[in-house]
Amino acid sequence: MATPVHLAVVYYSSTGTIAEIAKELRDAGVKAGAEVRLLKVAELAPQTAIDSNPAWAAHHAATADIPEATPEDIEWADAVLFGTPTRFGNVSSQLKQFIDTLGGLWAQGKLADKVYSGFASSATAHAGQESTLLALYNSIHHFGGITVSPGFTDPAKFIDGNPYGTSHVDAQGNNPVDDTTRTAARIQAERAVKIAAALKASA
Repeated sequence: MATPVHLAVVYYSSTGTIAEIAKELRDAGVKAGAEVRLLKVAELAPQTAIDSNPAWAAHHAATADIPEATPEDIEWADAVLFGTPTRFGNVSSQLKQFIDTLGGLWAQGKLADKVYSGFASSATAHAGQESTLLALYNSIHHFGGITVSPGFTDPAKFIDGNPYGTSHVDAQGNNPVDDTTRTAARIQAERAVKIAAALKASA
């Protein structure tokens, strides 16, 4: 019997939106037959900054038990889903810092030929979700990775409208993750697992 796809869902979330999407991706990956690791990256902000925002402080405390990602998790994975809030149309410094720790694996060619895809959130519409995902994918090109975006491969993708990856507008926490975003996450996870399984079978 073929071994299951190893899927790593690696994210940074300050107030919880990206964490919620990450859990949806994890659940969809498990349903698609993958072995999944749900992992956060290390927080870089000082505790004083976290404590200054009640939602940030609450989320930080609530997710204390989520393990932090390591390069070994990426080496283990056949597919990686990276999640980040938009920061001025770009990847959060926390996720970028983690990606920058992968140089050793890159030098050994161990980041190549894996499936990668991304998910993002922003406070307002047209606030850099697409540019954030495209910026993330620049790193994947350097990895020699295989970018598997959801595209418009399912009719539901014409509802959320983002072919680059799952995204959500949270309106400063006033818009909880909804069914449209959850459906987009399911489609993305299923597609990533499907392509990774095909690659694994042909190796």
